[in-house]
Amino acid sequence: MRFFDHQASARVRSRRLMMAFVVAVTVTVLGLHLGLWALFKLVGWSTPPHFAAVNIGLGLMMVLGGWWIESSSLQSGERLARRLGARELRPGVSFAEQRLVNTVQEMALAAQMPRPLVMVQPRVVAINAFAAGWTPADWVVVVTEGALDALTRDELQGLVAHEMSHLREGDTRINMQLAGMVAGLEMLHGYGQALRDLGRGDSPEADRRPVWRALTVPPGVVIMGVGWLGWMAGRLLQAAISRERELLADARAVQWTRSRDGLGGVLRKVMTQRRAGVAAVARGWHGVFSHMMLIDERVQARWLDSHPPLAERVARLYGRAMQPLPLQAIDPRSGEARPEGAAAMTGF
Repeated sequence: MRFFDHQASARVRSRRLMMAFVVAVTVTVLGLHLGLWALFKLVGWSTPPHFAAVNIGLGLMMVLGGWWIESSSLQSGERLARRLGARELRPGVSFAEQRLVNTVQEMALAAQMPRPLVMVQPRVVAINAFAAGWTPADWVVVVTEGALDALTRDELQGLVAHEMSHLREGDTRINMQLAGMVAGLEMLHGYGQALRDLGRGDSPEADRRPVWRALTVPPGVVIMGVGWLGWMAGRLLQAAISRERELLADARAVQWTRSRDGLGGVLRKVMTQRRAGVAAVARGWHGVFSHMMLIDERVQARWLDSHPPLAERVARLYGRAMQPLPLQAIDPRSGEARPEGAAAMTGF
């Protein structure tokens, strides 16, 4: 794998998509003003003083307000991890968790970055992980118990290196900022919908004053339509940026571990779990959080997927299509597959 070329390409595409996201937010705010201005002209109303400033201010207030609400709910990586059911490691009583501690320390040295807090999500059989945190002081890497049980030492290195790449490249901060902006665009759409419904006879005011309907329904429809277009554009760009950052993290993992079989083995074992019907995303790992996972299997339109297809990621690592790997029993002391446990463990 030409990991340096893949990294450079992913960074260029990410920057372009980020610029497109800023343009989408700007166009949405301006579109709100132009839509309301056209409505006023169409019905023959005169525009009030400071019409443009009020409209643009409303749009910015919604987008920035949604960003602030979404971001303030995730004040630290550890807080998010605990919200999703993760706990501290217990290396003193678990060889597998001690192996995870050692692996994170090794990858931190290889990446020349501070060692993040490491946590585990117990009772989750799926192979998965995620990284979170705004600054190095609150970085956290969370690994599922299923990953500890199913991955060899080299594969665990590949998984940890992928997640630490997200921290090193600032992806966790970018993800939260984009999620907040998308939430703000959704809030603009919701405000228009509420304004429209207010004048549709859903309230006593609408029944008593027909003029109320004329003053709320048309502007509400305009705001809702512009907000929906902006929200959808934001979701499309957020998903595209997330896919590029996943590919960048895959390339980083190969660079730091000097092995494509580490992360490649993780992804190929996830393919086996998928065939066995094991859900990659545990209960509670949904919505704004699921795009932060190593694997996200939410059923969406292809252009709204936050991760590239597994087969595509594996093919980029190896340069060709590869078959799934069987799940084998792992010796918790050595981190290697047990010879007597060569049978597939599809019960994960």
